[in-house]
Order: sequence, then structure tokens, then C-alpha cells
Amino acid sequence: MCTLRIIGLYLVLSIFALPAMAQKKMYNKLVWQDQFSKNGLPDSTKWSYDVGHGCPRICGWGNNEIQYYTKAKKENARVENGFLIIEARKEKFEDANYTSARLVTKNKGDWTYGRLAIRAKIPTGKGLWPAGWILPSKNIYGDWPKSGEVDILEAVGFSPDSAFGSVHTQRYNGMFGTQRSASLIVPNLSTQFHDYEIVWSPEKIDFYIDNKLYNSFKNEHTDTDAWPFDQAFHLILNIAVGGNLGGKFGIDDSVFPAQMKIDWIKVYQ
Repeated sequence: MCTLRIIGLYLVLSIFALPAMAQKKMYNKLVWQDQFSKNGLPDSTKWSYDVGHGCPRICGWGNNEIQYYTKAKKENARVENGFLIIEARKEKFEDANYTSARLVTKNKGDWTYGRLAIRAKIPTGKGLWPAGWILPSKNIYGDWPKSGEVDILEAVGFSPDSAFGSVHTQRYNGMFGTQRSASLIVPNLSTQFHDYEIVWSPEKIDFYIDNKLYNSFKNEHTDTDAWPFDQAFHLILNIAVGGNLGGKFGIDDSVFPAQMKIDWIKVYQ
């Protein structure tokens, strides 16, 4: 009897998994990738830099982060031995006491719908806030959060075994605690590489870690306040230091320098 119940449960779960797998297979044409095969600075044909300090001096980043994002500084962003390394460091730079890098593909890699996959190893430690996410390239519905945001991978150092996937829109966003977010326990988050992926179609955005579906945001077909995801988005990779979420429990200076290592990134449409 127990065996029959287990088989029945497996069949039910398999049935629910079928639409998600079909959506993944729908996007199978590789349109953009970086496998980080050449040592040195990141490939300038694929990556640019967001540069500067965060709030409160300049609220360009909007999360009260305290690092300075540098440009073309190998200590903060480099390709080394087949990996892209983004490194947050405790050091004085301009008017900040920490440095890091924020790489963007804007105008070099912009996509509407598809499957975006990142294979990465994420640092942990209080005060760290690593992420791989997408923002709209033209903000056709207005500035954040009106034009949306999707966090493919996000982690906070004070929770070393959890990874998050989130959606922010005008109706559902982190400023009001209404963002559509979910997390997955990943015990070896900082010691092993994992595959972080979204599958984004006109109907929904599915989130996966190592092929496990753990979050899904559906198009309500109401208005752009709920679904602004019919425009081109670009990819961002960064490690923030401190901030509203990352610095919630302070900063442990002993964790620096801290590295996020990316093995590869692939985009399918």
C-alpha cells in the first residue's frame, strides 16, 4: 500500500513538472554566452561597468550599500583560470571603505524572453550581498520598480545556506514587502558550483536551482504594474556590501576579500 502511495505521489509530481520542463525545452537556441576562457579583464564586447558609490551620497543603487563599484580594476573583476571572479575587498577607495564590481551586459546583451542560466559559487559572510539579476534596458514603463526586476540568484551572507529568486514590479516590490520571492536551502552554497536559471516566457517566469523549480511568477494579464516583462532586459552581476538587506546584521570584516566565481553564463531563446 505504501509503495502504491509513493508511486502515486511521484506520478502527481511528474505531471506538475511536465509544463515546466516543456517551457525549458521551448528555449533551446543558444544566443549569447560567456565561458570566460581568456585571462584578464572581462570581455569588453560583452560587459560594461556600473561605477560609483551607493547611497547615501549618490542613490544610484538605491539600497544603502556602502561599497564603491570600480571600473576595469582587476582586483575587483577579472577572468582567471576559466572563471569570472568578482571580488569585494575591504580597502579605502574614493570616499568608501570597501570596493567591489558591478558588471552589466546593457546594450551588449539584451533579451526579451528566454532561458538565462548562470553557473556560480557564491560567497557567504555577514555583510555580503551577491547577486545575478536582470533589469530593463530602456525602462519603457518608467523607473524602478515600474519596469520590473528579476533576481536570478541572490544571497545574503548572514544566511549562508539559502539562495533566493525574486520578481519586483510596481505592484509587487521589495519597498513594500510585496515582492514575489522564494528561497531554496542549498547547504554547500559557498563551497560548490550550482546552476541558477530562469525561464521567462510571455506567460510566466520560472526559477530553478540545479534544475529544481522553486518559484514561479505568472502573468496575470492585468496591466504593466503587475507584468512589465515584455521588454528587453540585461544581465547584472555584483557583490554588494552592506545595504538594507545585506547589512541587516552588520558586516564581518574578517570575510574579506570575498569572491563570487562564475563558471559560465548561457542565454537561450
